[in-house]
Amino acid sequence: MRHGATLLEIVLALALIAIAMAFALPAFGRLLDGMAVRSAATEAHALFGTARQVAIHRATPVTVELDTTGARIVVRTSTDTVRARELGSIHGVRLAATRATTVYAASGLGYGASNLTLVISRGGTADTLTVSRLGRVRRNR
Repeated sequence: MRHGATLLEIVLALALIAIAMAFALPAFGRLLDGMAVRSAATEAHALFGTARQVAIHRATPVTVELDTTGARIVVRTSTDTVRARELGSIHGVRLAATRATTVYAASGLGYGASNLTLVISRGGTADTLTVSRLGRVRRNR
């Protein structure tokens, strides 16, 4: 009766594990990318909602600034910064936007003549937020 494994059996087991990992790692990477993009999109959506609520509550215009280079979103009133989030460093995502800012009036409605589209991406995964001229935010998955 023999106890233990031969070198050939160990090498074969390790080779099978390596093959299984070669198939699993790309799928795991896509899963992580999707989770990061969804989290960042949820956070961006909440920031637009915060800006709208602050504009109504303080009865003052509130600006949402999109820094696509730094992947950062900043919510400001005329006198102070209400909220700032570094989505790039927190979630590892990239931002692309059709405009650099959007402004909410004291009534909660948006200023401007066109919609804003914000694309949040990482790897091969992307999510899009559209802010209408009225200031409503829609998430396109």
